[in-house]
Amino acid sequence: MEDLTWTGWLGTVLDPVFYVLVPVFAASLAARILLSWFEPDPGIRSNPDGTLMATGGLRGLSARVSNRIGLALLALVMAYLLGGVVLGADAGIVGAISQRFTPVWIALALTFGLSITYKRRLGLYGKLFDSTIGMIGFGLVMFWVYTALFTGLLDLIATHPPLDQVSGMKNKVPGTPLRGAETGEYLWYLLGGDNLARDVFSRVVKGAVVVIQIAPLATLFAFMVGITLGLPAGYYGGRLDLFLSFLANLILAFPVILLFYLLVTPEIVATGLPQYMAVVLFAFPIVFAGVLIHARYRTQPSKDRLWLALVLGPMALVYLSVINQPGSGIAFWPLDFFDVPPGILVVFVSVVFVNAPTVFRIVRGLAMDIKTRDYVAAAQTRGERPWYIMLWEILPNARGPLIVDFCLRIGYTTILLGTLGFFGLGLPPESPDWGSTINDGRKLLSIYLHPALPPAFALLSLVLGLNLLADGLREEALRD
Repeated sequence: MEDLTWTGWLGTVLDPVFYVLVPVFAASLAARILLSWFEPDPGIRSNPDGTLMATGGLRGLSARVSNRIGLALLALVMAYLLGGVVLGADAGIVGAISQRFTPVWIALALTFGLSITYKRRLGLYGKLFDSTIGMIGFGLVMFWVYTALFTGLLDLIATHPPLDQVSGMKNKVPGTPLRGAETGEYLWYLLGGDNLARDVFSRVVKGAVVVIQIAPLATLFAFMVGITLGLPAGYYGGRLDLFLSFLANLILAFPVILLFYLLVTPEIVATGLPQYMAVVLFAFPIVFAGVLIHARYRTQPSKDRLWLALVLGPMALVYLSVINQPGSGIAFWPLDFFDVPPGILVVFVSVVFVNAPTVFRIVRGLAMDIKTRDYVAAAQTRGERPWYIMLWEILPNARGPLIVDFCLRIGYTTILLGTLGFFGLGLPPESPDWGSTINDGRKLLSIYLHPALPPAFALLSLVLGLNLLADGLREEALRD
């Protein structure tokens, strides 16, 4: 069995076009930038997304040329991907990888098709599809979300188990055939093997599961803590604000990376401190949900009790299962439905603890500003309780900045997880998370590029997507 080339026989048709378009596109962009400095703009027209474009002269010509070449390049990339879905390994490494991601392409197409069709009914999310930047960011983020879902739940994308070692595949280049492949086993290491003869492609895909499991959920928990404490601090002010702000500033006084290192070091973990922190921090979503429901249905006791039982009951069971760890100081709950691996719990608690003070300060500032608005005064005149005003008047009107910060903070968390994995802290050494995979690959970076570059590009693309998504949401929130 022969090694796979990057594009297979499909490349004999498309590669020459690609090699021509890329330098031409780069030259057109360079010309467009240079002309924007020296060429006067003879005319401006508005694009559908609200941006402006020159309409005449060399500057306008360069803009039109670069746009059309960019579209041609995008169409060529789509041809590589679609050809790969149909042809698989006959289209080389790119084709085989594209075919493995077929469920992701289908899910993305359905998501974009339905979202664009019904965008006028979907509020701020629907308005995101009026922004080109927002759509690109959303596509990058959802690519990795769907990758994690289809890998973690159905195991449809990875070609090999991430910890399996195959004799003779150590540091093999991308497209190397598997030696001694058995029936039903995938025949190639698509992105090569690492220094322990493990499949790099499968580790990158499985690493997406780890990142998508921890980063968004940990950021959501941090927002629950920050919102629950920030709203009363900004609304009431006084000594409560002074005390909570002092605690937040005390935590923020430590450098973030140093604080992470302190929380995930084995000596701190051995004391059981992360578990005791989990007892406190993981209670905040329950408190938030309970107060939210009671503030809304306080005047309707039967509905209030019903919703509190339906929501808080399952949340309490999950909470007790999360904090209950066999063999630790907290192992009192007999109905333990699942166990969180100690490494993931430590990293999760650390992310929540480090991010919560920053979210607190943002929410506090927004609450201090919004509480002076007329609609808040009207709610106070109606006799509404403070928590109702905070959760149902102030918080909905602060959603724009909070959603943008949430997206950006997931990106920061992803980078922090990669940093911790790179230094071998928090998650187990054999974990396929992107930071650990980059760390394993960088040891031989001067000789072999393929073990370190794929997880690095995966991390880059997810964080870039989150930043572009936040920019798109910010644009649409400002227009709203």
